[in-house]
Amino acid sequence: MTIRIALVGLGKIARAEHLPVIDADERYSLVAVVTRGDDPGAGVPFFSSIGALVAAMPGGVDAVVLCTPPSARFEIAREAIGASLGVLLEKPPAVTLGEIAELERLARAANTPLYTAWHSQHAPGVAEAAEVLAGQAVTSVRTIWCEDVRKWHPGQQWVWQPGGFGVFDPGINGLSILTRVLPSSLLIKHARLLIPANRQAPIAADVTFAGIDGRAQFDWRGTQTEQWSVAVTTTSGMTIELQRGGHALSINGIPQDLPLRREYPVIYDTFAEVVRHRMVEVDAEPLRIVADAFLCGARETVEAFVE
Repeated sequence: MTIRIALVGLGKIARAEHLPVIDADERYSLVAVVTRGDDPGAGVPFFSSIGALVAAMPGGVDAVVLCTPPSARFEIAREAIGASLGVLLEKPPAVTLGEIAELERLARAANTPLYTAWHSQHAPGVAEAAEVLAGQAVTSVRTIWCEDVRKWHPGQQWVWQPGGFGVFDPGINGLSILTRVLPSSLLIKHARLLIPANRQAPIAADVTFAGIDGRAQFDWRGTQTEQWSVAVTTTSGMTIELQRGGHALSINGIPQDLPLRREYPVIYDTFAEVVRHRMVEVDAEPLRIVADAFLCGARETVEAFVE
């Protein structure tokens, strides 16, 4: 069975990650694109909405992949579920916990495939780290996610709007790794959110976790060397460190050999099973942690951000 896919949104991530994987995987066929703009040059029909797609191609699409900014995803996903289309949600899957809970409810009620794709959870070192940490008692956690927003999100104003997540847009990748490798849930003790005077979302954040010596630092200002790392220490004295967003792993300081594996092919391996077996695979934990940070975080106004 070939899964006929429509991409919704054809921006940087869709072109760099999703399109190449779909084109290279014989289980999939790209049949349409949904975009607000003109012809995106994908070589397939394009439509302005899910409704227009379904009307023009009845029975011709099996699933949609949502690569829009998160603020647009709920309504699009709800319409797709209503049309019995499988849905893959890029990260973060929704703006609120209520939205993702409602999408899960709708998908289960309609027996429609739904999958939340946290790509960093599929980095080659993450599964091995989770296996090593299974059953361990964790004493400390350190996460550092630092990069330059001008480099990674140039001109993208949506990231600064309510629902755009600010520095948590990349930072949630680190949190998704933590929720995958840690043997227990993470609760926030307190958080500090640094918000530019001319923006609505944080440019940096510092989060302290409850019950352990745990801290996560997120910084979008480009004042530090780029770093995407997670380090965990256990009561037995074992140290697990993931670097480069999970693409490098060391255990007790010894680098581990990892498979040469990209994240998005694994996502599409999973989605193929989700679609074929009409599964609902929803992971809201990384989003829950970000929501908690916004709920309990102390907000500090910092200098205006100028692109």
